[in-house]
Amino acid sequence: MAGPTLLADLVDTSEAVAKDASRRSKISHLADLLRRLSPEEVEIGVCYLAGIIRQGRSGIGWATIRDAQPGTNAQSGALTLIEVDAALAQIARTAGSGSIAERTRLLSQLFVRATPREQEFLSRLIIGELRQGALEGLMIEAVAAASSLPAEAVRRAAMIAGGVAAVAVSALTEGSVGLDRYSITLFQPLAPMLAQPADDIAAALAQIPMAALEWKLDGARVQVHKKADDVRIYSRTGNDVTAAAPEIVSAIRVLDAETLILDGEAIALKANGAAYPFQDTMRRFGRVLDIDAMRQSMPLSVFFFDLLRRDQQDLIALPSVARFQAMTVALPSQLLMPRLVTSDVAAAQAFYDDALERGHEGVMVKSLDAPYAPGARSALWLKVKRSHTLDLVVLAAEWGHGRRRGWLSNLHLGAMDTASGQFVMLGKTFKGMTDVMLTWQTEELLKREVGRDQWTVRVRPELVVEITFNDLQASPRYPGGLALRFARVKGYRPDKKPEDADTMETVRSIYASQAQS
Repeated sequence: MAGPTLLADLVDTSEAVAKDASRRSKISHLADLLRRLSPEEVEIGVCYLAGIIRQGRSGIGWATIRDAQPGTNAQSGALTLIEVDAALAQIARTAGSGSIAERTRLLSQLFVRATPREQEFLSRLIIGELRQGALEGLMIEAVAAASSLPAEAVRRAAMIAGGVAAVAVSALTEGSVGLDRYSITLFQPLAPMLAQPADDIAAALAQIPMAALEWKLDGARVQVHKKADDVRIYSRTGNDVTAAAPEIVSAIRVLDAETLILDGEAIALKANGAAYPFQDTMRRFGRVLDIDAMRQSMPLSVFFFDLLRRDQQDLIALPSVARFQAMTVALPSQLLMPRLVTSDVAAAQAFYDDALERGHEGVMVKSLDAPYAPGARSALWLKVKRSHTLDLVVLAAEWGHGRRRGWLSNLHLGAMDTASGQFVMLGKTFKGMTDVMLTWQTEELLKREVGRDQWTVRVRPELVVEITFNDLQASPRYPGGLALRFARVKGYRPDKKPEDADTMETVRSIYASQAQS
């Protein structure tokens, strides 16, 4: 009987997948390793090859990775997958006073047992920056190949289970019988279907010429299950949050349908129908005490946009137009997400503008033919969101990792506080940068360097960059009390000097207008 699988074997496979351009060869590399894994190792191996760890981020950032660097490394690979998983589980359990130091110590103990190559792999894996090409679709086909099962059967089970890692053990150890247990089940939440971004309405309709547009609310994604009088509400991550939203329970309990599984958005609305800021909705949605008082001061509304099950019928494979039609029969109109079906860009733009005027995030643009794909980020669902722009000043930048190694990547962004005469940091972003931009900004920022540590280069505040972002949120993390949400680089502004950039006064006015909408 073969011994435990070494981390080094998995790193070999990861490197082979990253280097090989052939999809068939990538699948072959992955399947070869999967066949060698024991039942206890399968989920670990699938997760690592997909670039994730079972324990999540566990409070580990690049600062912890940096501080955990050991003085020496192992010369040969002896770490097993199970040992690595156990070490990461111990780190994830570490909490309370002194937890940062303890996590750093435990991570250093793991690193000292790893070879330099294994430590590099683990660092990128833990931080979520492992780019090796073993995407979900490839992993599904690899699991299918390793277990001699149809890829479509593995794909459907993975959709329902929320990822291929959850079904790989069943597929590899039990075959088709193991996959039979993955079906849509009441009170077992599915991973939600997700959307891809589109730049604007015209771009979205160019991709989906005849589409259903729906409001995109800045609320809490909810999945609601009903069987007779038993109604339960699940968050996007699958947590049971029923107690926090009795008004949603009441609205669903009175419906005629015996069994329902619904996908929708919960949001706190003001008396005039305008949305409260996202943080207020999340605070209301997260409350478990004083619920009755909160219902009076900040009631939750719910709008549903998909029906996944009605009585004994599983609807996820049906086209979205059929699912929505079934939902209109099952629900009263006030529980349905406002919707427009059109191929006309002008009509779609008007619908989008109206959604923004009401204080919502934007719109969803959905194919009428799309099946519901749990856990997938599908090009058949697009999101077009409002965005603001600010001209901000670069205060520092962090060295990139993985493919961006050697470039200054993550920008620290600030605006001038005219009262103090100092730049105030508003957040960071590494999004929206091309290789050409990364090369240019690394050279320009290094010319302006005033200090550094191992990970960050501080610079003179001279470069102005145009940033797009969705909105602002209150944040005690930054001295100005505000932080950018979903910031992205639009481009540098060499025509502007730092004194021409936007100030904190402008930033605060944008935040105030959000609160009033």
